[in-house]
Formats: sequence, C-alpha cells, structure tokens
Amino acid sequence: MYVPATLVRHAIGPLWAAWERSPYLRHYKRLLKTQFMNPTELKDQRVQNLRYLLLHAQNTVPFYRQRFAEARFNPDEITAFSDLDQLPLLTKGEIQESGPQLLSTEYLQRTDLARKRTSGSTGVSLTIWVDQAAHQYKRALTLRSDEWSGWRFGEPVALLWGNPDYLAHGWRGRVRNALLDRGTYLDTLKMSRDAMAKFADKLGRAQPSLLFGHAHSVYLFAEFLRGYHSGTIRPKGIITSAMILHDWQRAVIEEEFGCKVTNRYGSEEVSMIACECEQHQGLHVLTENVHVEILRDGQPALPGEPGSLIVTDLVNRAMPLIRYKIGDVASWSTSVCPCGRDGMPCLTRIEGREADFVTTPRGELISGISLTENFAMLVPGIAQIQIIQESVNFFRYRMVKSPAFDDKSLVRINELTHNRFGPEVLYECEFVTSIPQEPSGKYRFCISKVPNEFTRTQELVSRS
Repeated sequence: MYVPATLVRHAIGPLWAAWERSPYLRHYKRLLKTQFMNPTELKDQRVQNLRYLLLHAQNTVPFYRQRFAEARFNPDEITAFSDLDQLPLLTKGEIQESGPQLLSTEYLQRTDLARKRTSGSTGVSLTIWVDQAAHQYKRALTLRSDEWSGWRFGEPVALLWGNPDYLAHGWRGRVRNALLDRGTYLDTLKMSRDAMAKFADKLGRAQPSLLFGHAHSVYLFAEFLRGYHSGTIRPKGIITSAMILHDWQRAVIEEEFGCKVTNRYGSEEVSMIACECEQHQGLHVLTENVHVEILRDGQPALPGEPGSLIVTDLVNRAMPLIRYKIGDVASWSTSVCPCGRDGMPCLTRIEGREADFVTTPRGELISGISLTENFAMLVPGIAQIQIIQESVNFFRYRMVKSPAFDDKSLVRINELTHNRFGPEVLYECEFVTSIPQEPSGKYRFCISKVPNEFTRTQELVSRS
C-alpha cells in the first residue's frame, strides 16, 4: 500500500496520536528546540527535574525513603548533579530483590503502566514499570533521534529485529503498521540466506528510507547483499542499536548501502541514552531523558578514560532508577561535536559490558570490543569470531571461516594470543558454521568468565 510520507506526517500521525490521547508529537516539537538550548539553561532545567524526581522518590517509594535516610540525604538541598555522589549506586541485584519496594505508591493501582523486561543476558533479568507520561516522552525522544539519521517521520522503514510486535494485535496492528509505522521486518532469529534474499527483493521493489536493526544483523545483511544484489538498496539513513557496532562492520554497511550509519545506545530499563547526530563524532547523551555518570574506581572518569556507566532516569516516576549501574563501560569524548547540541555531551563509544572485559595474567584489562576488532581485522579468513575467556590462562575462539582462512591465519591467531595475553596463555579454536544468537536475537562476541575490576567491585561500590 502506497502512503505518502507527508500524509502520515501531517494527517495520519497527528490524528492517530489524538485518538490514542498521546502527547508524544507535542513533546517531539518541543524537543526539536530544546536540543539546541543554551547549556546553562538546559542544565538548570534538568537540576529542577532531578530535585522533583528525588522528592517524589523520597515521598512515595519505600526503597528510596530508606536509602535516603541511611545516607542522610536531603533532596531539598540538591543544587547540582554532583550532589548525587552522596547516594550509593543502584545495582541490578537490588532491583531484582526489591521488586515492589521500588514502585511509587502513587502508581500501584494504575493499569496503564508499560512493562519493560530485560533479557537477562548479563545474568540478571529485570522487570521495570514505566508510567504513561514517561513512556510517551521517551517515544518523542526516540523519534527525534531517529531523524538525526536523515530519515523523516512518515517514511517507510526496514527493520532487522525480532518478531514484529504489531502481529500480536491482529488486524488493528496490521492497519497501524501499514498506515503509521510503515515497517517491513526481517526476523533476526530467522536470518537464513533464503529469508535475506526475500527481504532484499522486497526492499529492492519498495525502497525504505530507513534501515534499522541490531548492529551485527545489519552487518550480516550487508555482507549478504555484496554477493547477492549489491547496491540495490539505498536508504536515506541507517540506525544500528542493541549491540556494539565495530568500526569494520560500520565500513562494510556504509559501503554497501551508500549511507552513513547512525549508531545509538539505550536499554530496556531507561530507553534511549545516547545517539549519534548527523556529524557522527560521538554519541550525544539525551540529557532531557537521563543523567549519565562514568566512574572509574568510584571516581568520575577523565575524558577518554573508560569507566562504569551510571544512569539516572529523569523521567520515569512509576519506578525511579537513581544512580543505576547499568553494567556497561563507556568513555567521554575528548572533543566537542560541532552540531550545536552543546547541552548534550558526547560519549566516544560504548566499550562493551563490564563482564566482557578480559583480564590477562599480567593484570591488564582489555575491552571485548577491542579484542574482537583486532582479531577480525588482523586474522585473514575470519568471517565471525566469538572470544570466550574460560580462565585467566585459557581462551576459546569460536570462529566462522571464510575461504581466505588457511595455515597463515592459524599462525596469526597464535601471534595475537601471545602478544595480547602473554606467552603462558593457552587457547583452543572451535570452528562453527555460525555464531549462536542470544534469545533476544542479539550477538555477544566477547565473554569473560573471569572477574575484572569493574565486576569485582560492583557490590562494594553499591554499598559505598
């Protein structure tokens, strides 16, 4: 069904929002302006929002009432985000254990809360409840960041994602997708060559304006197209999410589709956290939605220094998350993006999960993203690789070989292993036809079973 994008943007979208009684398009219009707000004004506004959130948490959330009392923390005295240092970090374990104690009593009887569930791939599955006001505001933030890619609201989208949610809503869901969301899906849990060929043929006939999906899934699709019908799909924008985007994957995607990749970072718990703008010089923290800290050894990390990423959700009142240790490692950019969004500082990139950092016998800490990039780029003939650290002295390399893999590749693997980890380290190569996905459809390319300085101090930091 052909639907003009202007009709969606100016008629179908507003009418649908009015029917849903959703204010997200009004929020979106305001957010188009606040992204360029004077940094001082934006900071003052955010501090006010923080103070309101903290007072709300103290008055209506049993968990925080106790936590604030134990820390002798008074929200009325908050004048800056640095005052949050008085509070201990919130861990995944505490969220899982506390359950209803983290829910605001103002929302206990509400039936319209949005339920968010994490996959539990880090070992802890969580359920987060989001009030509708926050849900609609976050929806607007996502729309604004989507448009940083070059795509515009109302234009068709191709999604490499899980099973489409609209199918669960029967004919109403199908009508909504056809008229408003305009999505064509490839289920990332069923990415066979036949499925990708059918998807590519469909997109070739009806060109999408936006290609959206898991970073590695978009890369696999780009690699497939290079040997199928290269250059036939030309979107205005590409958005990768949910996984680490490696530089070598970005290069392949951009070459195949002739379009820059807009990488973004978020989580089920707090929704959007950071996103690249049209300059592609880092990921802007969406400061209207969250406050981000990066800590190393319990202290603020310097620009360029990786540290644990701590998030405070400034919007969700139903289940406030204050100084939440999300489990990822990131670093602040050492430069300022020229786009003019000065109130939104940039992350250089997400370094990966805390649990994906490798500790060598010499005590060195190496990020999983750096390792997989090194092996993928420096070893000829590796189509995919998953690095598993079983112990300090033993690694397992799960690899998908390309035709270029030969004895020289094995020699290079041996050299890299000893150079990166030390001559005493042992390893085993396991050749497979594909790297298994997690139940969520995501991929995990570096898994360390050895505690590191981020994971080892988690409980200690949470009680500080």
